[in-house]
Amino acid sequence: MKVSGSADELPGASDAQTFLRLYQANERRIYGFILALVPDWSEAEDLLQETTAVMWSKFDQFTVGTDFAAWAMCIARYQIMNYRKKKRNQRVLFSDEVLQAIEGQISTAASQLDVRRDALRDCLKKLPERDRELVHLRYEYDATTKSVAERVGRGIDAVYKALNRIHVQLLHCIRRTLAMERST
Repeated sequence: MKVSGSADELPGASDAQTFLRLYQANERRIYGFILALVPDWSEAEDLLQETTAVMWSKFDQFTVGTDFAAWAMCIARYQIMNYRKKKRNQRVLFSDEVLQAIEGQISTAASQLDVRRDALRDCLKKLPERDRELVHLRYEYDATTKSVAERVGRGIDAVYKALNRIHVQLLHCIRRTLAMERST
């Protein structure tokens, strides 16, 4: 693994720490990829675990600073192919060509989501502190608009209106950001 001088390397980070950081940042994307190709949730979770084990065993072959998600999805693809070979005696849901087409769509959609997520992150930074705090409070785990209203000492209708206004601002900001990126 080529880690020295990499911009993505954590100073003093061990291979395990680096792997864990990269894996955690991409786990949902990898699982979504697997789930799109293996629609059974239980089997997709098993495949994610198998894929993760293979990724860890081959992590010394990964170059930090390159596209971890692409590397992981390549490993997942092989795990899915092995899974499909084992399941040949059962009804096959998709042909290899269909799976490749789906895979292409997933890769395209995933990169588009990354761009949109980056735009959202930038647009959130542009919000006034009070609005940014309201959004963070609302999207905390298990938070509801009612619990946020109680926490900030405002009426629930006022919080709904404020969140709606913020959502509209974020939507316009994201659209502007994406339009500017497409024009460059």
